[in-house]
Amino acid sequence: MQQHITNIHWSHRWNTLLLLFLLFLCSSSSTTFNSNFLYLLVIMEGSTSRSTTSFHDFLHRMRHPSSLDLVRAIKSFIVSFSFYQPKPENDGERVQEFFVSMEVAIRNHPLWATATEDDIDCAMEGLEKYIMTKLFSRTFASFSEDEKIDNEISEKISFLQTFLKPQHLDIPQVLHNEASWLLAEKELQKMNAFKAPQEKLSSIMNCCRIINNLLLNAAMSEHVPAGADDFLPVLIYVTIKENPPMLHSNLKFIKLYRRQSKLISEAEYYFTNLVSAKTFIIDLNAKSLSMDKIKFEECMQEAKLAKKVTSELHSTCQMKQQEKNECSFSNKMHNTLDTKDFHVMQHGSNYPYMEAKSKDLEIGDVDILLNQYKDLVAKYTILCKAINCLSVSEKEPLLHQLEMQGAGSINNTNTNDQTTSHQDKSQ
Repeated sequence: MQQHITNIHWSHRWNTLLLLFLLFLCSSSSTTFNSNFLYLLVIMEGSTSRSTTSFHDFLHRMRHPSSLDLVRAIKSFIVSFSFYQPKPENDGERVQEFFVSMEVAIRNHPLWATATEDDIDCAMEGLEKYIMTKLFSRTFASFSEDEKIDNEISEKISFLQTFLKPQHLDIPQVLHNEASWLLAEKELQKMNAFKAPQEKLSSIMNCCRIINNLLLNAAMSEHVPAGADDFLPVLIYVTIKENPPMLHSNLKFIKLYRRQSKLISEAEYYFTNLVSAKTFIIDLNAKSLSMDKIKFEECMQEAKLAKKVTSELHSTCQMKQQEKNECSFSNKMHNTLDTKDFHVMQHGSNYPYMEAKSKDLEIGDVDILLNQYKDLVAKYTILCKAINCLSVSEKEPLLHQLEMQGAGSINNTNTNDQTTSHQDKSQ
């Protein structure tokens, strides 16, 4: 546990160093220090640290003997989820109701008898993170339809990335700041790495705060009011540049499982803007952009063609790799087995009795059958010896292929048996 906390602290310090470096890039063209950006840096770092502190404080209090009733209630709630069929809307309501009842229980609990509102809020943040981490596999992207939407959005964004420019979204030149965009992208990228709704939402808020700060700085440098209308286009552009994984599922998860009392004010505003950005991207066409319709269609077709070619090249590379692996397997067989073994494997005996019936056999066939039996055992032993020399990754495709061939042989034999039986009956 101590090592885990240490790793988190070092991760925060590294993020701070990176933020300071990007601050230097942003302010290098200006003779004055960017105080707004520094303030933003402190807010972002503080929100991450507070989240970690809340969670560990919650776990510490839950280890106290007097918290046994709360622990039982939490465990009982988590177990009860398995009694119901997954249904996002119902699951969300059930979680929200539990949060409300637990807040009442915590406020009336002796462990929080002298607690401030901040202490209660920290406890609830810790509870939310604990509950949703435990239920994550059940509640996040639990339906195939969500996965389908995620893939469609991601694919469309990958096409747009090949040609979309800031001017297509009417983003003013004064807001073209690669360093700020990169920092906003980095925050948005973090969203999918977290399991707690609060941490996912925090990533969105940090991303949006960076964009908002960019607008404020541009307004001050140009001595004009900050353009609120420019906020959404920049957020859309940042989202397209980053192409955050599972965007739809993450937004749905936050909406359903973030405590409703916390999805208000600034958090609600930024969250709603990212939802709007997602909707804009889904519906995006030539009319949505400052771009000729024919040119837009040409760019989209070129992007789709490029993806198809890349996919085919990837398939070709996989086939070549498979051929290489088969060649490697053949070489290993040669190195493992001696000449006599290979002679048995490649030649051996014919099997004229595969379709014979017992009534067709004669005394003279015994010697032939005995030789075929010995031949079969010899081949089986040699094959086992060869397979045991392979790695696990080499064994699996080979064994699968042998199983498929075996199933095919059985089906062919059954077909032949049925044909022979039919002919016998006809006679």
